[in-house]
Amino acid sequence: MADTIDDAAQALRTFLRSLGLPVDSDPELSGTPERAARAWRDEFLDGYRHSPAAVLADALPSSERSMVVLAHVSFATMCPHHLLPCAGRATLGYLPGGRIVGLGALVQLVECFAHRLVLQETLGRQVADALVEHLGARAAGVVLEGRHACLSLRGERQTEGVVVTHSFAGAWADDVSARREFLDAVATAGRR
Repeated sequence: MADTIDDAAQALRTFLRSLGLPVDSDPELSGTPERAARAWRDEFLDGYRHSPAAVLADALPSSERSMVVLAHVSFATMCPHHLLPCAGRATLGYLPGGRIVGLGALVQLVECFAHRLVLQETLGRQVADALVEHLGARAAGVVLEGRHACLSLRGERQTEGVVVTHSFAGAWADDVSARREFLDAVATAGRR
């Protein structure tokens, strides 16, 4: 792993120099390439080292059939288009299909996919699909609300803009009326 950090730090050093920044003489920039390389590897992109199947592996058998919803899960991700952050909150839910998982595992599942270079729309779909595929949920839904730095810091500079996406898998993928209960639960959680 040290070689990875060294290579990434060198690339960042070259990047900063190419922008005309005094990376070699400015004490504020001393060590920046190494710090940034570690942050990208160990925090921003550590989701690539985690498997959604492993995150959901400790599921427990259950005859429960009622919907499980976890609201207001904070997430942060990096946009693959500009390498700028997006942060927000997720609400996810599923209809158990013979197994349930701890709430912490649901948070870890969101982070598994969020800590990658991913579009918000793709992030929601990946989480919903994983709940059906790896947990055996009969249906799954994810609502993401994100504030994107690429919208607030560049281009249109809309600092108050929030992007909302909905993703569904399993029985909720094609049946609009079946997903209504989940969306009602999301609306209720939003009022709290």
